[in-house]
Amino acid sequence: MMNEKTDLIHVYTGTEINVALLKTELEKVGVIPMLRDEFASGVASGFFAGNPSTIDVYVQPEDLPVAKPVVEGFLELTKDNGDESSFTI
Repeated sequence: MMNEKTDLIHVYTGTEINVALLKTELEKVGVIPMLRDEFASGVASGFFAGNPSTIDVYVQPEDLPVAKPVVEGFLELTKDNGDESSFTI
């Protein structure tokens, strides 16, 4: 079990809606992503951190070969929607 954020690879940052769609696509190919929403975590803890409109998506290193083409394809489909998503692989 991975306990540290550094053990995971950041593959995408985007809106809650886009992250939900990408998560579904990754799960279809057997990749279980970890989502990190610093804003929601901060609110739950009683302080504010992060941007309320962005969520980070991470995958385990061994899932990267399968996840990368899924994320690249997702970005290609959503590139003209005007959001501030990013791909970091």
